[in-house]
Amino acid sequence: MKLPVSTEWLLHCATSLAQLKPGDTASAAQFAQYFDLPAAYLAKQLQALVRAGVLTATTGPRGGFRLARPASEITLLQIVEAVDGTSSPYECREIRQQGWGALSPAECRSPCILAEKMAEAHEAWRLTLAATSLAEIIAALPPSAPPRTRRRLTGTP
Repeated sequence: MKLPVSTEWLLHCATSLAQLKPGDTASAAQFAQYFDLPAAYLAKQLQALVRAGVLTATTGPRGGFRLARPASEITLLQIVEAVDGTSSPYECREIRQQGWGALSPAECRSPCILAEKMAEAHEAWRLTLAATSLAEIIAALPPSAPPRTRRRLTGTP
C-alpha cells in the first residue's frame, strides 16, 4: 500500500502539535518552514484534519492550528483517514473469471481468497493505527524532542 506524501506530512504535523504546550498553535507557514514543505499545499492538507475534528484552526496574527482533543484521544487512523479516506486500497475485479485461465462460475461461488486475505491485512493495519494514539507516539520520542520541537516551531521552551 502506498499512501500519498501528504499523509506523512500530516502525521508529523499532528505529532508536533501534540508536543506543544496547551493553547499554543503553529501555522501552516511555521510547519512549512519547520519541515521544508510547500506552505500553500500543506495549508490545504491541514484543513482536512480540521474538517475531521482532529485539529482546530484560529485566524489572526497568533492564529494557527492546535489539537482539537487531547493527544490520547487522537489516533493515527483518524489522521490517515482524514487524508486518505476509509476505503481499502485493494479492489478485487474478479479476474479469476476472465481470460484463458477463467474459472467456472461454480468455482467462484465463494469470495476470492486473495480478496479475503487483502481485506484481512487492511483490517489489521487499520486496527494497529486505531490502537495508537498521538500520546503514545509522544511518549516514545526521546525526552529532548518535545522541548526542541516547541523551541524550533514556536520559539517557546
